[in-house]
Amino acid sequence: MAGENNNQAVRSYQKQFMSLLQAVFAKQAYFGEFFGNNLQALDGVTNNETAFSVKTNDIPVVVGSKYSKDKDIAFGKGTSNSNRFGERTEVIYSDTDVKYSWEWVFHEGIDRHTVNADFNGAIADRTDLQAQAKVQMFDNHGGKFISSIANEALELKDFTADSVLALFNSLASKYVNMEAVGQKMAWVKPELYNAIVDHPLTTKSKDSSADIDNNGILNFKGFRIKEVPEDKFQDGEIAYTSITGVGRQFTGINTARTIEAQDFDGVAFQGAGKAGEFILPANKKAVIKVITGTASK
Repeated sequence: MAGENNNQAVRSYQKQFMSLLQAVFAKQAYFGEFFGNNLQALDGVTNNETAFSVKTNDIPVVVGSKYSKDKDIAFGKGTSNSNRFGERTEVIYSDTDVKYSWEWVFHEGIDRHTVNADFNGAIADRTDLQAQAKVQMFDNHGGKFISSIANEALELKDFTADSVLALFNSLASKYVNMEAVGQKMAWVKPELYNAIVDHPLTTKSKDSSADIDNNGILNFKGFRIKEVPEDKFQDGEIAYTSITGVGRQFTGINTARTIEAQDFDGVAFQGAGKAGEFILPANKKAVIKVITGTASK
C-alpha cells in the first residue's frame, strides 16, 4: 500500500482502512459473534445521522385452526363475502432508520526527518495499528450495547459448582422455552470461565470438551463458551448470553487520509467516522446478562 504523497496534496486511504477494519474485526473483536463476526463499513459517507434503513414488520404469524368445509363459507350464503382459509392478515413492512450513536477520530504526524523508518511502510503500519485500535473501541461499545439491550438479568451469587450449574440450567431452559433457533453463546469473565472449566461435569468420563491442561472449554450445557477480559463488561456483570448473529455493528468512514503538512516535513495522517449498533426489538428477548449478587438489575 503506497503512502507517500509528494505529488498530491491529499491521498485517500478510505477503502484500505475499511478493509482492514473488517478483517481485524473478524479476528480480534471479543463480541464479534454477537454481531455476526462482521463489521458493516461504508467509506465516503455523507449522511451525518443515518447509517442505513432496514425493512421490518411486527406482525405475528397467524396459524389458522383448520380449513373450513362449511357449505355457507365461500359458497352458498358466504359466496363473495367469506373464504375457507379464515381471516387474511395483510403483511406490511416498515422502514426503520438505523442511526449512528458514537464517533471515532485519529490524527497523527509522520515526519520524514524523524520517522526513522521507511516512509511508505510507516504509513502502512499506522493504518493497520489504527484499525486494530478502532476495533477495540468498537468492541468496548459493543459490550455496553449488549448490556443495555439485554432482556433479562440473572443473578449468580457465587462461583461454586452448584451455583454455576443452576445458572446454566436456568439459561438453557429459558432459550428452549423462547424457542430460540441458532447457536447459543456465553461471553464470560475469567472467574466464571475458570469455574466452568473446573466444574465436575467437565470430565473426560462425561466426554466433555474441556481441556484442563490448556484451561480451555468449547461448550457447556449447550452454550459455546468464550472467555472475555473483565474490562469488557459493565460493573457488576459477569456474563452475556445470546444467540449468535442477532445484532449488527457498523461504521461510516468520513475520511482516512494523509495530507502534506505545512509546519513539518511530512504528512498528517487523519481519520474520522461514525459508528453504532443495532438489533431488532424481537431479537432482544434472546439476550440475557448475568450479574453478581451485589449488582442492581
